Amino acid sequence: MPLKWTRPSINDLREAGEFIASDNPQAAERMAERVQEAVEYLLEHPNMGRVGRVSGTRELVVSGTPFIIVYRVIVSTIQILRVLHHSRKWT
Repeated sequence: MPLKWTRPSINDLREAGEFIASDNPQAAERMAERVQEAVEYLLEHPNMGRVGRVSGTRELVVSGTPFIIVYRVIVSTIQILRVLHHSRKWT
């Protein structure tokens, strides 16, 4: 199944990585790896995330991190909308 990252999701991931790396570069690398692993698993199981807080979306908690991947499945494509810290509001 094709995967498309939106610009906001790319920015979210970059900003989170930079913030974490400023204190602990290894932790930033681990976070990025866990997000990538979650996305790869999502490609195999696109409906595995919980129903999202915003209509038409799903949310996948990234194991071992405080991050949530917000996405939607459109026809046969997974669109990553945001990568958010669980404490952030998204509407």
